[in-house]
Amino acid sequence: MATYVQLNTGAKMPILGLGTWKSPPGQVTAAVMAAIDAGYRHFDGAYAYQNEKEVGDAIQQKIKEGVVKREDLFIVSKLWSTFHERHLVKGACQKTLADLKLDYLDLYLIHWPSGFKAGEDLFPTDDKDMIVPSNTDLLQTWEAMEELVDAGLAKAIGISNFNHEQIERILNKPGLKYKPANNQIECHPYLTQEKLINYCQSKGIAVTAYSPFGSPDRPRAKLEHPLPLDDPRIKEIAAKHNKTAAQVLLRFQIQRNVIVIPKSVTPQRIVENFKVFDFELTQEEMATLLSFNRNWRMGLLSQAKTHKEYPFHAEY
Repeated sequence: MATYVQLNTGAKMPILGLGTWKSPPGQVTAAVMAAIDAGYRHFDGAYAYQNEKEVGDAIQQKIKEGVVKREDLFIVSKLWSTFHERHLVKGACQKTLADLKLDYLDLYLIHWPSGFKAGEDLFPTDDKDMIVPSNTDLLQTWEAMEELVDAGLAKAIGISNFNHEQIERILNKPGLKYKPANNQIECHPYLTQEKLINYCQSKGIAVTAYSPFGSPDRPRAKLEHPLPLDDPRIKEIAAKHNKTAAQVLLRFQIQRNVIVIPKSVTPQRIVENFKVFDFELTQEEMATLLSFNRNWRMGLLSQAKTHKEYPFHAEY
């Protein structure tokens, strides 16, 4: 069983990584250190998570202890939407690198296709509480991303939350220098994303699944359905393999050749989430998990739904 996915750059991206979205600064350093000790080598972060300094502290500590070398690690970060203007892209990447205390990123993604008004505020809003867009062009932003590769700041570049029409625009761009290496999207059995995953993989773009558990730590008013982690049908499959529902949800992505980044700050769960290479779901179990799809999306960014680049109006 391959424990990595080969990117279109030739680089090997570990198929399992630790997500750090919503990991509080006070807990994320210990979480990343515990993950490195447990065998994780891929860490997913972003400027917008506002915890990159602490993630960097953990990485430096483990390098200093001699547990890992920089080249053993695969570090991902993301360009926030307020930095889509061409002249802001490099500085945003350099800020992330300074916080992480690194010279380069293994992968740098455009976090959302929608550019927001530049400034200090991560989510600049108008009096109707809707996002104030920037009048930036995705293709210009992509050119600035390509320059990061040439400058040695990022080994690979990619996208996140892009629909297939937006990806197509990049792929068809005249003078395209580097294809996106990865598209990071929300994915779990209630949002299986088959069309988008098939599209990306057919174009040589690796896919990463975020919120593989349906984001249980997200405050949600009355849920119509249990979260995937609590779904009795998923627990039943887990019991057959003597595994947890979380391990089944991770294995589900791995068997689709989809990279997966569970987030946890609990050392015991961090270890548990890594124990997914010693069992295999049957074709029937995979088909059952796919059948739970109901296009239930948790990360809607609905404040940006009037934005010209809002990605979720398209079917996929």
